[in-house]
Amino acid sequence: MEEKAYKIMGQSGGLNITLGVIAIVAGIAGGVLLIVGGARLLAAKSKLLF
Repeated sequence: MEEKAYKIMGQSGGLNITLGVIAIVAGIAGGVLLIVGGARLLAAKSKLLF
């Protein structure tokens, strides 16, 4: 029974690490997209006429 608990704990730890890496990558990608979008808006600001 103890071996089963250790096996489940190991799998759970591996899953947590995997999900953490995926979350970090998604956060960085989202941040880069927001920065690029903001830079494009600022660059196009002078072309707007009201």
